[in-house]
Amino acid sequence: MTKIKELFKKHREIIVYIIFGVLTTLVNWVVFILMTKLMNVDVSGVSDRGNALTSLFSDNYEYTVCNAVAWVAGVLFAFVTNKIWVFRSRSKKAATVLREFFSFVGARVVTGIIEIFLPTLLINIGLNQSVLGVEGAIAKAVASVIVIVLNYVFSKLIVFRKKKN
Repeated sequence: MTKIKELFKKHREIIVYIIFGVLTTLVNWVVFILMTKLMNVDVSGVSDRGNALTSLFSDNYEYTVCNAVAWVAGVLFAFVTNKIWVFRSRSKKAATVLREFFSFVGARVVTGIIEIFLPTLLINIGLNQSVLGVEGAIAKAVASVIVIVLNYVFSKLIVFRKKKN
């Protein structure tokens, strides 16, 4: 038991980051599911309606709205948990909290863009293997790992950086 406590103490930040990352994903999914139910979203047959990009803005905008609201909820949850429990940023000064918040959201927008486009890039350069019948699953997994690492690095080095005395 002492060994486990020592390991936790040594790697607390990363362990807590992973725990809250899983919870953030859960928040995102729960909000997404609730929104799709509240808005009565039906995506059956959407892929048969033509161009995917145009249907993003016309035929099935409700799905995009649900996903956007879920992303916002996840980012807000992640900000609070990362500030308080992961990186232990104790400042309550409005200027500091606002700086942390906007840099956190900015970093998440950047990694969100990476998460959207990197799998396609990886597939185009040959990383198009499927797993369990999911085409491009390896590319999606690689992109997800990169995004998780970048989110941690941005939060640690930019958003919740410790001031040097």
